[in-house]
Amino acid sequence: MPKALVPVAGVPLLEHVIRNFVSAGITSLSVIVNESTGDLTGWVRARFPRLDVKVVVKTTGSSLESFETIVHPRSRGDLPILVSTVDAWCRVGDFLAFVETASRLPEGSLVLGVTSLVADERPLWVTVAPSGRVTRVGGDRGPFVTAGLYLVPARLRRLSLPPRLGRLRELLGWLVEQGEPVSAVPVPDVVDVDRAEDVTLAEALAGASPTGWGEGRG
Repeated sequence: MPKALVPVAGVPLLEHVIRNFVSAGITSLSVIVNESTGDLTGWVRARFPRLDVKVVVKTTGSSLESFETIVHPRSRGDLPILVSTVDAWCRVGDFLAFVETASRLPEGSLVLGVTSLVADERPLWVTVAPSGRVTRVGGDRGPFVTAGLYLVPARLRRLSLPPRLGRLRELLGWLVEQGEPVSAVPVPDVVDVDRAEDVTLAEALAGASPTGWGEGRG
């Protein structure tokens, strides 16, 4: 089964993510899936008939290539772009709080969602100053890990990147090293769904809150 369609509490991961976006008032979005997943345009439109959605079917060589495809400079003009990985499961209330806080931060800052819940086989640790500015990405430990949520400003999408960058985590570390404004917004209980036990954890968290979309489709 493609990861995008793995159900958590009876709802596919992709639908969880799209519900979060719709709850934040977003009505136009792009989804990138690899060729083995297939074109999900019909699937998305059947569940969200009022949504303006573009599905990009492309097998990319890295998370960075997927990220760059979605946040291409021509995308959305000068507006910031809200990005979520499909396996970043969180309660809708926590997602909305991230969007609200991120939108209040200085214009031009890249905003990372971070979490203290480490449910990832290869966590990307993040060190954050009291001001909320990210001071380090990477290392063996830290107070937070990346949560798969990003608010990407237009200015950042126009930067020329060095060709040596191969992964998204390398881009994040490079931006911090270059002194680019990168801020962090803590989000509780974000589960990176990669394994069966991650599904179990997400379903337990969904059942603990009525805002976790644990009731299934309706």
